Formats: sequence, C-alpha cells, structure tokens
Amino acid sequence: MKCLIIAAGKGSRLANRGDSKPLLPLEGIPLIERVILSAMAVGVKDFYVITGYNGDKIRERLSSFRQIHPVTIDFIHNDQWEKQNGISVYCARQKLHEPFFLLMSDHLFDPVIIKELMATGVGEGEVKLAVDMRTVDNPLVDLDDVTRVWVEAGRIRDIGKGLPRYNAFDTGIFLCSPGFFTVLAESIAGGDSSLSGGIRKMARQQKALIFDIGDRSWIDIDDEAAFIKAQKLVASSR
Repeated sequence: MKCLIIAAGKGSRLANRGDSKPLLPLEGIPLIERVILSAMAVGVKDFYVITGYNGDKIRERLSSFRQIHPVTIDFIHNDQWEKQNGISVYCARQKLHEPFFLLMSDHLFDPVIIKELMATGVGEGEVKLAVDMRTVDNPLVDLDDVTRVWVEAGRIRDIGKGLPRYNAFDTGIFLCSPGFFTVLAESIAGGDSSLSGGIRKMARQQKALIFDIGDRSWIDIDDEAAFIKAQKLVASSR
C-alpha cells in the first residue's frame, strides 16, 4: 500500500514555533515524521509527499530520514500550494495507479486506525474516509475548525467546515482508489479545488464511504491550543 501525504501549506497559525509546520518538533520528532512512522508501524513503506511552502526544507529533512529508515519517499511539488488542498492531491495523479492512503502532515493518529481501514479495503472508483462519530464534547476536536461530515447508512452525504447538520468528524485519514483523481479533476474544473469538494462530488455518486474509528485517538494540529493538546496526548501514550 502506498501513501500520499499533503505537506504543502504554510501553517501560519503556528508560525511562532517555526517556518515549516510539517517540521515542527513534537517531543523531539517533526510532525511529518510522526505521520510517516505511524504508517510504517502497520507496514506502509512507499510514500509520496506533496510539498509547497518551504518545500526545500521538507525534502532535505526527509531525504535524511529515508537514509536511516527502510522506506522510499518521493517528492511532488505543488506550485499552486496557496490554493485549496485538492490541488495538492491532484498533483499525484500520474504517480498513483492503485489504492493508496491519503494523510495530512499535521494530523496525528493511532496507527491501528489505518491498519483496520486497510483491512476493509476500497472498491474501484470509491474513497473511504475514517471518521470520528464522537461529536459531543470531544476534547481533541476544535468544533470551529474541524471538517464536519453527515453520514447515512455508512456513506457520506455531505462534508464541509461549518456544516449545520453533521454526525461525524473528518479525521484526515483516507483510503482512496485512483478513480478519485478523475472526480477531483471534475470538481476543480467546476470551481471547487478543495479536497472536501471532491468528496462531496463522490458522495453524490454514492462512492464516498466511511470507516468509524471507534475510540481510537487522532488530532489535527492547526493552532497553539491543538499543539499543546498533542503534546499531552503523546506524553500520555508513552
């Protein structure tokens, strides 16, 4: 199984900690390396990293990482990194021709999530999103920032930030078939270049499924408050 990681954004809300968000050290280990190590823990060895802002620093760091770890890491640069994140995913369309994981460089998670997600598989032309159904008083979720999901009968009906009707949260962990690139291209051509836009289009085609992570932990590290929560989460998992 191959893995695509988005690491193109600026991460301005954590700029006080450093000028490259994916490389911010959390308990001594950069965020993106924690993501890669989590995937490696369940057998993933082939990675594609989408770079953008400060891409040279990320490539330099991960080039050293792959020299001491049994993985391959290829880099794809997104010149339009300031645009929505669907553009970053679409940049990998010529590299991935089989099912693959899609992860965010600033989302930490229990590796068991992708192990169990991988075991469920994904059908041709489908995408499967790992979701958190714990929508009430979830201490690790910023309700004002998290991407919300409306789920019915195991399928996504709607997704987006600020969604008024929702019963799940988007963890940023996807299992995609290569057919997702075709739908994403249609969404971008229609004026919506967000990842959620592509998922909404797949939902209308009945091809966007969900995987419930149950009580497994995850966190999106978007700002200082989330970073502090992540520190505590990592410390408690030792």
